[in-house]
Amino acid sequence: MEKISEVIVVEGRYDKNALSQVVDAVITETGGFGIFNDAQKRKLLQKMAEERGLIVLTDSDGAGFVIRNFIKGCVDPKLVKHAYIPDIAGKEKRKRKGSKEGTLGVEGMRPQILLDCLHRAGASFSDGKDARAPITKADMYKMGLSGGEGSREKRAELIKRLDLPARLSADALLDILNALMTREEFFALEL
Repeated sequence: MEKISEVIVVEGRYDKNALSQVVDAVITETGGFGIFNDAQKRKLLQKMAEERGLIVLTDSDGAGFVIRNFIKGCVDPKLVKHAYIPDIAGKEKRKRKGSKEGTLGVEGMRPQILLDCLHRAGASFSDGKDARAPITKADMYKMGLSGGEGSREKRAELIKRLDLPARLSADALLDILNALMTREEFFALEL
C-alpha cells in the first residue's frame, strides 16, 4: 500500500472505503452536497490544506464537478491538487441503478485506476518512512480521549477547542490530529 502525504478529499464513505484499500493517507469526506452548508467542514479543509495539502478526488459526474468547484472556491488553489477519474460506463454493485450519467464513481474504480489518477495529479508518494511518528489509538487512550469514562466529553471539548466538526468519531479525530499536528504537539495539549 502506497503512502500519500496530502489529505485526500472524496464525496462519501463508499469512496473513502474504496480509496483506503489502495493508499495509506488521511481521507476525508465532503458528505456530498453537505459541504455547502457545513462551515466547520470547510474550515477543516482549509486547515488541512495549509498543513498537508489537499487532493480532490470526486466522481466524474455533474455532482462531482459541482463539489470540486465549490472546494476550489473555499481553499487556496495553490494548496490543492485535482485527481480525475475516467468516464467508465457502469454502475456500482451496491446500487440498484446507475448514476444519471451512467458512469462509475470513485467507489467503482479498480485500484490501479485510482493509483494512476493520484500519480497524474502529482500526489506526494513517500517510501513509508515518515519522519513524523503518528498519533496512535493508544495515545488517544492515554490522553483520555477514547475507551475510558468521560472520553466522549473530553473529545467533544478538544473538537470544540480545535474548531473541528462536532460529529467526528474517535477514528476520524485521530486522522485529523495526524494531519494537523505532530505527536509531540498532541501530547503538549492541555486536556
